[in-house]
Amino acid sequence: MPDRPEVTAAEIARLAGVGRAAVSNWRRRHPDFPRPVGGTDASPAFALAEVESWLRAQGKIAELPLLERVWQLVDTLRDPAGHPAAPLVEAGALLLLLHREPGQWAELADRPDTRLALALPRAVAGTAVHAFGPDGARTLGLPGLLGSTQLDLARLLAELAAQAGPVGAYEQLLTRYAEANTRQLSPTPPEAAELLAAVAGVPATVLDPAVGLGSVLLAHPPTTGRYGQDADPVAAALARLRIALHTPADEPGPLPLDLRAGDALRADGFPGDTFEAVLCQPPYNERDWGHDELQYDTRWPGGLVPPRGESELAWVLHCLAHTRPGGLAALLLPPTVAARRAGRRIRAELLRSGALRAVIALPAGAAPPYGVPLHLWVLRAPLPGSDFRQVLMLDAGASASGPAPTGPGGAAGAQAAEGGRDKVDWTGLRRTVLDAWRGFDLAAREGLPVPADRPGVHRVMAAIDLLDDETDLSPARHVPPATPLGGAAELSHLGGRLAELLADLPDPVTLLPRPGAATDGASGAVPVGVVTIGELVRGGALEVYSSGTGAATRPAGSGGTPVVTDQDLATGAAPSAVLATGPGPAGDVRTRPGDVLVPALGGGTARVVPAEGPLVGAALGRQLHLLRPDPAALDPEFLAGQFRSTAGTRRAASHATTTARLDIRRVELPRLPLPAQHRLGTAFARLAAFDAALTQAAALGRGLTRAATDALATGALAPPE
Repeated sequence: MPDRPEVTAAEIARLAGVGRAAVSNWRRRHPDFPRPVGGTDASPAFALAEVESWLRAQGKIAELPLLERVWQLVDTLRDPAGHPAAPLVEAGALLLLLHREPGQWAELADRPDTRLALALPRAVAGTAVHAFGPDGARTLGLPGLLGSTQLDLARLLAELAAQAGPVGAYEQLLTRYAEANTRQLSPTPPEAAELLAAVAGVPATVLDPAVGLGSVLLAHPPTTGRYGQDADPVAAALARLRIALHTPADEPGPLPLDLRAGDALRADGFPGDTFEAVLCQPPYNERDWGHDELQYDTRWPGGLVPPRGESELAWVLHCLAHTRPGGLAALLLPPTVAARRAGRRIRAELLRSGALRAVIALPAGAAPPYGVPLHLWVLRAPLPGSDFRQVLMLDAGASASGPAPTGPGGAAGAQAAEGGRDKVDWTGLRRTVLDAWRGFDLAAREGLPVPADRPGVHRVMAAIDLLDDETDLSPARHVPPATPLGGAAELSHLGGRLAELLADLPDPVTLLPRPGAATDGASGAVPVGVVTIGELVRGGALEVYSSGTGAATRPAGSGGTPVVTDQDLATGAAPSAVLATGPGPAGDVRTRPGDVLVPALGGGTARVVPAEGPLVGAALGRQLHLLRPDPAALDPEFLAGQFRSTAGTRRAASHATTTARLDIRRVELPRLPLPAQHRLGTAFARLAAFDAALTQAAALGRGLTRAATDALATGALAPPE
């Protein structure tokens, strides 16, 4: 274990906001760059203090971000032979003390280190016992005495909690851990967890047998009895702390929460127990899930053992076995589970028993792996005497995909990295899924007629009609094709809207710069050299704010502070998310009219916040810069136009292996008096409005041609004469 924090080249790049290639260049070009103190030749490690000092001396950072300082101490406490997330348990327990007993920390913080090292663990343990009970607190394995590095971490955590709140601080740490360990941990995103919870309704008890970091249980209110299990005991401890932190501080303990460690298939933590709802995203493609030793397990109906290559169906049966009669089970599964031949007999049994109620195809990006369009299976444990044998087939994939990013660079690159996660229209997806499921489920429980089929979206099928040689449950194979919009009348309406939009476009010739000199010396508009953004900031003419890793968010439409993302910037849309943790930390920047928003990855995009509208008062999402010009010195539209210019930002780009990043302070602007800036800004604004109208017309035109093509292909409409 190192006696001082160390950082890799990738982490140095993160600290400085540059690509990793830039760090390699610094090592070659600067003889005074810190020497490695550990690691390997291929992946050297550097002393954090030396790196921070060098970066500050070079003007590349003013101060190491607080989150990074906390993370480096967390990494220092990690035992190389132990679990990489173990220090986050101690961090979470301390944040729980700050959350539930803030006055106690204030009293302890002034004590000398020798006394604090003994008193703080007792206070943290007492808070854990109050929240979880003695048995639950024992599972955290908290230390009885703190070392000097742990005390330093405690003080930094208190600073981070003062900025972001204890909940926000822990979410930032867990996000940082998940980003650094993507192969080991892929937590269910909050939007997908909330969809699972909404499908289940308001159960009194809920079980997640693959709890991970507790996202699914977090989607339920604190009054719900929440139970969970995970094969990783550290993950179970992190989930326990995370849920407790999200619970109001005045909630009396112990909390109705029972999380256990162990492999749910091999070592069921709740044998014989049933719950009103069982929800989870189980592990996928596990070959060694316990097939041989579970041959005679009572969870398999009629002794029908899931095949070795069908671990996901083993999880389906496990969840169903823990669902009380009439209760609901819902799982996020890969689409191959619906069609693999090896699982045909299990699927057929679920249909014959009446347990399987719905298979819902979700769009790619809804949950990890983000490049795969997952399925949501919904089951009800059959009630004695029930003869309901119908299944809802719902294809929500196409109807819930948001617009693709426009233009090169930033947002498109960020989306590609996450498999299209930001493309999901969660508001539309929730509406499509819940409207169809609730109508169907109500009909099934009350003996009412099932909802009519909706071509292109959903269809209700008799289970017997699905029982064939394949028993393929893929919704795309069974949902009837969409009726082209509203038929000929709707197509005619769309055509009219497109014609009106095109007619309102200004003559492009009127937007073009006029021939001749760009400026006139007599008017005082001749540029006198250039000035960088950094120089404008130092001179007080401009303020620059840059977003960090980003706070936890949830889909827009559920109330709260709006969060503008780089994708919103690229598409010109309203903010697509809201803060998930309340109003945010004190002093957190919010957009004002006249601010200019620029993606951190560049891409020739910039947007001026208008005088009114949904963009005003929004928080910054990830990978964004906010520029706040002094209107007496800088015209906002002039500033935005310069950032939309490829020539204006090309020289300020820094490059990593696969991405380009905008070094905001190196961007150069021409020195112009304010009247000349206003004239240029007006021209820039007209061009931006023209571009937005063209984008809208192109999207409408693509939709019209696609609908007309479908109408002709299906024979719904005749070709024109």
